[in-house]
Amino acid sequence: MDSKLLARIGAVAFVAVAITATVIELTRKEERPEAVLPRPAQTGAADPLRDELFRCQSLGEAGPRDPACLRAWAESRRRFLTPGTARPQIGSGLPG
Repeated sequence: MDSKLLARIGAVAFVAVAITATVIELTRKEERPEAVLPRPAQTGAADPLRDELFRCQSLGEAGPRDPACLRAWAESRRRFLTPGTARPQIGSGLPG
């Protein structure tokens, strides 16, 4: 078989596969992501810090200007960086 003919057959096959993939992709329905992520299921005791962090997350750009969010983030950093303080502390003064 001639190498030019083999190259043409390969090129035609490649173009056919590319066109087929494009048609499949264009006819596929887009799945829209949910606007609000669902909150994870609560297990165990309620943690007021966790609730406050979720509230601050929902504020968006206003979060860094909210004093309660700044306190909650500071407490979260303290819990994360201090060894042995993984559990929520009662009476941390954060709004629930």
